[in-house]
Amino acid sequence: EGVMFGFLGPNGAGKTTTINMLCTLLEPTEGWARLNGHNVSRESHLVRQSIGLVFQDPSLDDRLTGYENLDFHAMIYGLSRSVREERIESVLKMVELYDRRDDEVRTYSGGMKRRLEIARGLLHYPKVLFLDEPTLGLDPQTRLHIWDYINLLRERENITIFLTTHYMVEAENCDYIAIIDYGRIIAEGSPRDLKQGMGGDLVTVKTEDDEKAAEEIREKLEIEPELDREGIRLKVKDGPRFVPRLVTTLSVPVHSVETHEPTLEDVFLSMTGRQIREEAVDPNDAFRAFMRRH
Repeated sequence: EGVMFGFLGPNGAGKTTTINMLCTLLEPTEGWARLNGHNVSRESHLVRQSIGLVFQDPSLDDRLTGYENLDFHAMIYGLSRSVREERIESVLKMVELYDRRDDEVRTYSGGMKRRLEIARGLLHYPKVLFLDEPTLGLDPQTRLHIWDYINLLRERENITIFLTTHYMVEAENCDYIAIIDYGRIIAEGSPRDLKQGMGGDLVTVKTEDDEKAAEEIREKLEIEPELDREGIRLKVKDGPRFVPRLVTTLSVPVHSVETHEPTLEDVFLSMTGRQIREEAVDPNDAFRAFMRRH
């Protein structure tokens, strides 16, 4: 309760499938899952009452005003007129859209639409709020503002936030992270624990002959290098102290050396690989995304 949980993974890893099962949009083929104490298969209606969901795809009605979008959503959840009005006013003020409540959504900027979607997800006071790429496609300033609202929600509402994001800097905000790949959790823990698990600093060196340099590093320093277009990557205990030893060991000219402490992006790439993975699109998922947009 009250925790921000980050769910990370490359394309095709199983993130969307998992979220769809937890949100009762997809029936599990086997096994079980509980959300807020309710079985997602047998108590789907109770699960839906417990969650708020901000889709990755836009899902607002552009021809309705901001207020009308929220009023329609609250009415579907069975909230009375007096409760609807009170909560709509509250969430609109929280995301600073109260002054634009009577404007059609098609006049909103991308960041304003995202804020309205977050407000809509909070109307019925969910126990768990799912945020699927909440800042995708937004400029850096707007992303920063969206995160201000998300962190404000945690403090004011004490709700659990289930987050997916491609921005590793955003994942740093999470209390706990799980990385999924090929349908299995391959790493989990706090951001700090995951970075410490890398075993030291990361050093990237670019030489005149990277293949020869990598072989010398393997033979003379007994370190297994990782070679790619950016140069030679090494994991060492103390990067700054290791660099002079590295330079004097190599027989080929060194063009550049960089060293830094591990980031979540380093953890993610180390766990899942650096190659871009093509994701197959399920026709049913594509149709559902189309219907949500329209």
